[in-house]
Amino acid sequence: MRGELTGRPPAPPEAGDQQVRGMARGGMLNLASAVLSQVALFLVMLLLARVLGVRELGRYAQVYAVLSLLGLLSLSGFRAGLTRFVAVHLVDDDPAAMRGAIRLGIGISAVASTVIAVGLAVGAPWLAGALHDPQLTTGLRLVALCLPASTVCEAALAATRGWRTQRAYALIGQVYEPGARLVLTALALTVGAGLTGAFWALVVASWSAAAFALVALARMVRRVPAVRPAYRPGELFRFSTVSWVSSLSSTGLIWMDALLLGFFDYGADAIGVYHVATRLVTIAVFVLAPVNASFGPYLAHLYHQGRLDEVRRIYRVATGWVLRLSLPAFVALLVFPEQLLRLVGGPGLAGGAAVTVVLALGQLVNAATGPCGTLLNMSGRVSVNMVDNLAALVLNVLLNLWLIPAYGILGAAVAWAVSLAAVNVARVWQVRAQVHTVPVTTGMLKGLVAALVALAVGFGVRWLVEGWVTQLTVGLTAIVGAYCAGVLALGLSREDVMVLRSVTRWGGRRAAAGPPVGAGTGGAGS
Repeated sequence: MRGELTGRPPAPPEAGDQQVRGMARGGMLNLASAVLSQVALFLVMLLLARVLGVRELGRYAQVYAVLSLLGLLSLSGFRAGLTRFVAVHLVDDDPAAMRGAIRLGIGISAVASTVIAVGLAVGAPWLAGALHDPQLTTGLRLVALCLPASTVCEAALAATRGWRTQRAYALIGQVYEPGARLVLTALALTVGAGLTGAFWALVVASWSAAAFALVALARMVRRVPAVRPAYRPGELFRFSTVSWVSSLSSTGLIWMDALLLGFFDYGADAIGVYHVATRLVTIAVFVLAPVNASFGPYLAHLYHQGRLDEVRRIYRVATGWVLRLSLPAFVALLVFPEQLLRLVGGPGLAGGAAVTVVLALGQLVNAATGPCGTLLNMSGRVSVNMVDNLAALVLNVLLNLWLIPAYGILGAAVAWAVSLAAVNVARVWQVRAQVHTVPVTTGMLKGLVAALVALAVGFGVRWLVEGWVTQLTVGLTAIVGAYCAGVLALGLSREDVMVLRSVTRWGGRRAAAGPPVGAGTGGAGS
């Protein structure tokens, strides 16, 4: 490790406190924006299901799966690469290398996405035929139009996170883009534009978000000295290529089920039910992405300086946040799956309850293991993460090929949950070997105890209360109340109190006080 080789003494505890506070402020901003993002995406799904029906929602899900996979293919791994190398070059006070990395990453992503978009537009009829639904052709061509914009937007926002600030990522990627998509989708459905109008909403939201992201990045680049860019493609490509394979495999794990269900000709109705269940479970673990986004730049900064004690500390703190903030939603999914599905799409979706429970169990393992994949990436172990994700994808495909023909969407859910749980358990042990810690803390155990209490309360409400609407209303309130009471009764840790103070008016000002953002340090502002 760099710090071990140079003999750098360990940082004082106050320095670690500052990193936790800074990560907390960025994490809370990301968390708030992620709530708005998930609400917007949920409402898009709800509108499509209620206005157009589950079949059209299934078509939307398949086309969006293609966009997500091709977006990762276009990014070529530069999402993680740009965040890491911008952070590292700022630490090293090397603005020339930083400018060169940004130009390479965004330029190559833009060219690659344009080429792939042209190929998708030309091959859309063939792909729609392979998915046994010719009506997907128009949607596939419209997402081809989205692809360059969404790719450039992702790359630009990834670069802004290298400054250890989450503002642009949160406001543009998590608030503006999904919010614009929701408003435009509602407008399209109101005027009777149907599913095609929903895809046009995606196009407009993607291109406008890309423009805002580029403006935000340009403003941040102007903070560093205006020097001639220094291009070092070797180090960027080595990291990003491995990260690209890793991210593509990870995204494939998320969306492969929907595509394989289409290839097995299960129909848009079944895929629509599966998509609704998947979206509900994704909402439960929505906190993972914003915490990862806040955690990653700090980790790259600290690991590059060899400050391993602080790396271990914020890894445990971040994992605790993810699990404890996610547990009430998981309890609700385990207790009220039928009711939540009926809320979205009516009684026709209630048959997906078993699918929802299985998916929730897989995501619960994901939440409990925290940002272990991000730690591997940002510490330079992208090849390990790549092997993990490839293994998980291969396992998922093999299990899908075995289980989907016999069990349909339930088989797809089991394949996904098993694959996700296996890869995250493996990552925990890899992180333990690297930084000599596991993310198990007293606070996590207290959260699990509080969740068990909330689970019992939820099942009690389900047994005693009549009517699915009343069950859901009373039950969700009781679950949240019981969980919060359990957490408070068991007591908060020192880090919990510090985080709460850092994101409130009373403690936030003192926590925010520190050195100004400079060209060489990157700052910790959010």
